[in-house]
Amino acid sequence: MLKRTLLRAALGAAALTLAAGAGAQAQEHVFKLHHMLGAQAPVQTRMLEPWARAVEENSGGRVRIEIYPAMSLGGRPPELVQQVRDGVVDLIWTVNGYTPGLFPRTEVFELPFVFVNDPGATNMAMYDMFDEYLADDYPGMEVMFLHVHAGQGLQMADRLVRSPADLAGADIRTPSRTGAWIIEALGANPVAMPVPDLPQSLQKGVVDGAFIPWEIIPALKIQDQTQYQIEGADKARFGTTAFQVSMNQARWDSLPADIQQAFRDASGPEWRAEVGRIWRQNDEDGIAVAVAAGNEHITLTAEETAAFRTALEPVVQRWIDEVAGQGIDGAALVEAARTLIARHATPTQ
Repeated sequence: MLKRTLLRAALGAAALTLAAGAGAQAQEHVFKLHHMLGAQAPVQTRMLEPWARAVEENSGGRVRIEIYPAMSLGGRPPELVQQVRDGVVDLIWTVNGYTPGLFPRTEVFELPFVFVNDPGATNMAMYDMFDEYLADDYPGMEVMFLHVHAGQGLQMADRLVRSPADLAGADIRTPSRTGAWIIEALGANPVAMPVPDLPQSLQKGVVDGAFIPWEIIPALKIQDQTQYQIEGADKARFGTTAFQVSMNQARWDSLPADIQQAFRDASGPEWRAEVGRIWRQNDEDGIAVAVAAGNEHITLTAEETAAFRTALEPVVQRWIDEVAGQGIDGAALVEAARTLIARHATPTQ
């Protein structure tokens, strides 16, 4: 009897060992994905987590993607690109503009009134243009997908803005050099900072406002630091911000073809269109929080919006002139981006 009991125990232990080994073998490719926002931010719960689960499912359980939010693996947001290039982490989600000038071709999508109000159409245009126009921006990385948010709304602590003149002398936060050019064109002073620093900067009066989407309002409680959320007619925004989810190139090159395909299948055109819908919904949810807190959501008239467009058109030419020095045909990029965004535009927003 004792022998039988011991035999059963031994067999049971062997079975557990085999099961654990099978599980380890099943998840033979484990990736660390690092980003700067909190675990409850919509970027993680609505975008990164569903994407990671899709890759895992496509791989038949052979891939596991571990998400590390809030820079929990160390460093500051502007260091994410170098972290993935150096192989410190496998994957990142980051703001291109946190490393100014590093992704000059992709900046075309951030320009005012190149991007107007449709993140999904812009994501699709980025996909269409990547191989021919954008790929040279990303040495050392395999881009999973690029995207934009719903666009830069103007969020002001206590200054009502309905015209470019209303911004004269204001200190305004921006995440990128194209954002800085927009602010300068409006007669204000750009202040560069990662988005997690914004609430304290508003509270202390370091900045008077920020160009940033509504999406970030709940995560950072921006409604507590501002009175006004301002956008153009028909949800027109003052440029946008480009983001990337990218993998270390050597790690990508080491993967078998079927695992690479699992990532590609999760990151294709349908997903990029869905990301546009996700960020549009994030924005609607964010402005609802601000309005519920008593903030004033201002939609400019068509005439007021046109005044901003006139003031900001020189930013596009400034960018074209700037990238020409790097041998980049900025005018061709602008034309291609505007054409493809219009082609993919949804009828209503």
